[in-house]
Amino acid sequence: MLGKGATGTVYLALDTFNGRDVALKVLTPEVVAAQDFDKTHTKQFMNEAALAGRILHPHIATILEASVDAESGGYIAIEYVAGGDLSQFTTADRLLPVEDAIEIAFKCCGALDYAFRQGIVHRDIKPANIMVASGTNIKVADFGAACLLQAQDDEGMLIGSPSYMSPEQILRQPLGFHSDMFALGVVLYELFTGRKPFAGASVLELFDAIRNKDAAAPSSLRREISPEVDRILAHMLGKSPAERYATWADLALDLADVGRLGAYRKMIPDREKYAALRKNPILERLDDAEIWEMVHAGRWRRLQPGTPIVREGEPGSSLFFLGSGSAKVTKQGRLLNVLQTGEYFGEMAYIKGGSMLRQATAEATSDVLLAEFEPDALKQVSKNCQLHLTTALLHSLVERLALSNERLAKVMM
Repeated sequence: MLGKGATGTVYLALDTFNGRDVALKVLTPEVVAAQDFDKTHTKQFMNEAALAGRILHPHIATILEASVDAESGGYIAIEYVAGGDLSQFTTADRLLPVEDAIEIAFKCCGALDYAFRQGIVHRDIKPANIMVASGTNIKVADFGAACLLQAQDDEGMLIGSPSYMSPEQILRQPLGFHSDMFALGVVLYELFTGRKPFAGASVLELFDAIRNKDAAAPSSLRREISPEVDRILAHMLGKSPAERYATWADLALDLADVGRLGAYRKMIPDREKYAALRKNPILERLDDAEIWEMVHAGRWRRLQPGTPIVREGEPGSSLFFLGSGSAKVTKQGRLLNVLQTGEYFGEMAYIKGGSMLRQATAEATSDVLLAEFEPDALKQVSKNCQLHLTTALLHSLVERLALSNERLAKVMM
């Protein structure tokens, strides 16, 4: 048993078909047989099941199967995430480094933005519903309270956890993604400080605080928190949706800026890797989930000016992207090209599918963020991701060849 709630129990179970562990949420028969089940729990439960074929994102726990039966109860099988949930890091003696909390919030932004673009508001974001895969890699789980925007007909039911409810949720107003943004703000505040931003001796007092009182600045409770973090939290916890960030992307960019590390820190935040690839024109065919696949498939480095990347005549098979900075390309000592942020090289070896001798030397000419993709690593990403990447590279290669032919024709005229 992994946990127990009002409507059932969650177990660690074995899927005997494929031999993998799953988290199995089992509804008790008494709950399913209750007279009010159809009006209350059925919709929540089946909303979660309906997401099975719609939500595919590296930071959302995959829903594998679901069923409901009046005699035996109901169940839902979910991807098992072994690291527990974020609630383990919300006490004063177990707080995460500020940088790690920002990284987690950044990844939550991507997951919840993806869900919202599928028409879904989670409505129950809290530490217990954000699972830890490893390090700062998380998966948002438990969409049982999710509201499918195309079918908001739940008769004004108040669903969610009181401490994480937005003011508009308390008032039973129509909910958009801003409600999840408020809840994520509460979670992030808790990860930073070990305290919830709003409190009360009763639920009514708590709701009054959420609606009418401002939270104490996190920096007043933890010295290493900056005023910029205070500003972001205040923005997320705005009393009305209009006071919060206009989009998940706006929030994610603010988190990325405030969490930027020193130029040569060995660990490069995943959000910086994601931003580097997402802004790359050649990768615009890839969706967010595929960009995250490439983030994890790449070998990322920071290079100082003058650092060689590849050398002429040496064998190699990697594909490279310049996340930031510039590099020069030379052949037999003669300058061929200068590559800038967002450009790539080594595509011939990748497309050919094997090692080949490098035709030129590439060397960093400024501070560089470099992503290197080895063929074996790219074979591990999804087929769709491989297809979109290869198609993009081939289109770009055709454009380059056409440009070269045009230049050659002008020289020969």
